[in-house]
Amino acid sequence: MFVAGVDQVEEWPDGDWHVRRVTGAGADKTYRCPGCDQEIRSGLPHLVSWPAWTGGEDERRHWHTACWRHRTRRGPGRTRY
Repeated sequence: MFVAGVDQVEEWPDGDWHVRRVTGAGADKTYRCPGCDQEIRSGLPHLVSWPAWTGGEDERRHWHTACWRHRTRRGPGRTRY
């Protein structure tokens, strides 16, 4: 079960990631999703992730939830964060 605003650690083939769900009410800015390069407009539920290593919080990124789930399927040439 995921709780909005609470960090969880997810294990993926590309490493362990801290993930925080953001509710629409908690999303007050516009961000650019690294998965699809489209805007995540204010008010849209999404998630924030960063690598689970020391200093990984500097790599924090906002993602559409579907883009996050499918990021390991992307072809070469696209960064994962």
